[in-house]
Amino acid sequence: MIHALGPGAHRDPRRWIALVVLLAGAFLPPLDFFIVNVALPSIRADLHASAAVMQLIISGYATAYAVMLVTGGRLGDLYGRRNIFLIGMAGFAASSALCGWASTAHALIIGRVLQGVSAAIMAPQALASINAIFPEDEKPKALSLYAMTFGLASMAGLFLGGTLIALDIVGLGWRSLFLVNLPVIAIAAPAALFLVTDTRSDRPSKLDVGGAVLLALGLFALIAPLIEGREQAWPRWALVMLAAAVPLLLAFWRFERKLEIAGGDPIVTPSLLRAPGLMRGLLAALFFYVVAAFWLIFSIYQQGGLGRTPFAAGLAILPAAAGFFLGPFVSGRALKVFGRYAAAAGMGVQAGGLIATAVLISVGAPRFLFVALFFIGVGQGIALPNLVQTVVGGIDKTRSGLAAGLVNSMFQISAALAAALIGGLFFSVLGAASDVGSFGHAYSIAALAIAACLLIAGWLSSGPAVPRNGDWP
Repeated sequence: MIHALGPGAHRDPRRWIALVVLLAGAFLPPLDFFIVNVALPSIRADLHASAAVMQLIISGYATAYAVMLVTGGRLGDLYGRRNIFLIGMAGFAASSALCGWASTAHALIIGRVLQGVSAAIMAPQALASINAIFPEDEKPKALSLYAMTFGLASMAGLFLGGTLIALDIVGLGWRSLFLVNLPVIAIAAPAALFLVTDTRSDRPSKLDVGGAVLLALGLFALIAPLIEGREQAWPRWALVMLAAAVPLLLAFWRFERKLEIAGGDPIVTPSLLRAPGLMRGLLAALFFYVVAAFWLIFSIYQQGGLGRTPFAAGLAILPAAAGFFLGPFVSGRALKVFGRYAAAAGMGVQAGGLIATAVLISVGAPRFLFVALFFIGVGQGIALPNLVQTVVGGIDKTRSGLAAGLVNSMFQISAALAAALIGGLFFSVLGAASDVGSFGHAYSIAALAIAACLLIAGWLSSGPAVPRNGDWP
């Protein structure tokens, strides 16, 4: 059993340098989820693709990423997190190159699916390795930097995408959005080989293939129609898949229980999920990451309502990015002041910022939006590391890859739900209107719905304190 490192225990002397490499792996997956949005018009014109095909470029990545995250995390537990991290990085580089040089829309879709699978293999290893190599007294700071990186990648995607399109580096146009990953990985992968300590479970076993397949099928049946269904006016296949999701996930749960009772090593251990506070923390993560829809609807309001360019819309989001950059630096103080309510405090600040944006737009005072956006960023910067610490920090290190996969999977499922439900609410309120007032009204209603979800997440995250490492059943 690998236990938590106390203040006086052996400390990996390379841990802070290794953190920089791990954060590169955490930065790329959310960046590539958001960065493509602003490039879709350019891609469509260049590849002569339909609107439905364009949607698949987004949803193919998001679905593959969400479906494979838990399995990706478990692979690191079993076969070594550094090894799986490097395999994920190599796959991400190859699939990014495929996307960057795609000559047809269908080749680009295949590349995006492979990107999503590679991201799901790479991303959990960063969070799990941080949990494994840092001692307890340094872990809050390390997780704050992880959370800052994860959140900044989401915001940077909107800004960087518009910037690269505007610069049109050596005539690459939209292709630079994918090819920019290659030099990052060319530096990070060799560095990971020499700097990142390999950690894994001390109870080696085989991958639970049956559980992995059932989980992937269940999540695919849930997520794919949520992403694609609204765009296609909820066709019959989407409703059939949603109906199949529940029995598939129930079959997965029964399979895992039987495997655990038989003494096997399930991909998701049912007894672990009964640990105090874990399910509540995962539910908090589900409600918390509904905030991902904010970046979508704010960008639509900026471009559709105010008529701004992708580059100008990216600039408009910078106050939130600045707030998010600063938030993690006060996260530790928030933990000392609010204790287990620190994540809830950050979510309360976020909700307040969202409500303020709705009010400012409704009363026609958008010039003060930068203040509200700054507080949205600060709140997320405080909430995210403390929420991650709540869920992952208490997990035995032999299962930290599983925990990282569960948290990231919850975030991605939440993002899919938010895109379908909050995005659907926005467009339902907007209707056929195209004036700036209607866009502002639709944004305000959607922002209030996101704020309500954040308040629920805050309530869930402030439940009973979770045990520390080694105290799980």
